Amino acid sequence: MVEQELIRSAQSGDRDALIQLLREIESHVYRTAYYILGNEQDAMDAAQEALIRIYTKIDSFEEKARFKTWVQRIVTNICIDKFRRNKPTVSIDEHNLTFTSDHSVEDEVVAAYVSQDVRDAINKLSDHYRAVVVLRYLQDFSYNEISESLGLPLNTVKSYLFRARQQLQVLLQDYLKGGVGG
Repeated sequence: MVEQELIRSAQSGDRDALIQLLREIESHVYRTAYYILGNEQDAMDAAQEALIRIYTKIDSFEEKARFKTWVQRIVTNICIDKFRRNKPTVSIDEHNLTFTSDHSVEDEVVAAYVSQDVRDAINKLSDHYRAVVVLRYLQDFSYNEISESLGLPLNTVKSYLFRARQQLQVLLQDYLKGGVGG
């Protein structure tokens, strides 16, 4: 079934369509939760909460928005709320920020340190800045999709990304100068 048909069927009470829809999005929901929270258990809890909320609120979804952005808005808001409550130490999934090299073991060791330092720098951003960075650079969302997902005006999204990049430049200044961070 096409996504729109699944959504309409789910909204009209077709439980199988709703379950199929949830299965199609669960890995994306978990991945977003993990990127924001950086902890597997917290991400699983947030993803489960998001899926339950989607399950119970599917009838409130309006087709004027894209389903993907509606889902991301739900999971992102849950993660931000969870992050504010718990203030955990956050790390970003290594698989998406790893710098690899075919040159030598030394190059790979340096790349691993750079990758860790980039993750650490992202983790130091405020929750809103981290959310826009995750959605833009790790989830490949457009500015408009981020705006819809977070319920923020487009100019606010642009401003947050600009400020987040500025903060990342400061945090990663040793790399920008050609040195090694740490």
